[in-house]
Amino acid sequence: MPDLATPLIAWYRENARDLPWRRPGFGAWGTLVSEFMLQQTPVSRVIPHLEAWLARWPTPTALAADAPAAAVTQWANLGYPRRALWLHRAAVEIRDRHDGVVPREVDALLALTGIGDYTARAVAAFAYGDRHPVVDTNTRRVLARAVDGRSQPGPPSKGDLAAMAAILPADPAEAAIVNAAAMELGAMVCTARAARCDACPIADRCAWRAAGYPDTGDTRRRQARYEGSDRQARGAVLRVLRKAGEPGVADAEVIADWPDAAQRDRAIGSLMADGLIEATAGMLHLPR
Repeated sequence: MPDLATPLIAWYRENARDLPWRRPGFGAWGTLVSEFMLQQTPVSRVIPHLEAWLARWPTPTALAADAPAAAVTQWANLGYPRRALWLHRAAVEIRDRHDGVVPREVDALLALTGIGDYTARAVAAFAYGDRHPVVDTNTRRVLARAVDGRSQPGPPSKGDLAAMAAILPADPAEAAIVNAAAMELGAMVCTARAARCDACPIADRCAWRAAGYPDTGDTRRRQARYEGSDRQARGAVLRVLRKAGEPGVADAEVIADWPDAAQRDRAIGSLMADGLIEATAGMLHLPR
């Protein structure tokens, strides 16, 4: 396999965006919160929410001491609000199991609510400087093209971690840079729709480019339309309850004018199943 790490490190040091979680001293809690927020959400939307969140809850213990409803409300319009509830539960677990300190070990991180392979390794690598492969959607695309000669990656698999580990330097600090560089390259240069090979530091080592950019198919899952979806109805319910505060809103009055009554009921039922809303004496409210 060609050396991808050396040009990636040099390129990243010159071209990396200045993002809060990349600054020295940002800390493991800030890294963990940022990774929760960045799941399926653009960087530009995350930054102001992240800053507000950490100003309000600078430690896991501070968040754990507040009600789950506060977390769901603060999450605002970031989308996928279960992440707020999971982050609150993870904060409680960090307080109760780890004396309020975000754990360093991947297995301990994986045992926290809402944390999977990517987030656990991102915290261990970026916050604590340990050598672990970190793989997100952008990384997978870079590896698919540069190493495997495919236009798009296949479905996520455990093999992704092994593929990333294979290009990491032995030095933990350099390995962390290569992890970040592969993500940055996929986000800014080797994008899904248009690869900017003229700006790519590994273009001369890319298997896909060498093969003449073959179209090898795209098996990525497509996200369903938001407009008219159950997700939109769920968001509407949460907006009403965030604004209402305590004691909540009568069940029959929550988005009562929604054009699809069955969808409204489905949205409320699924939010209750997820623990994002609760019902007390006929009133719907955020979790207490």
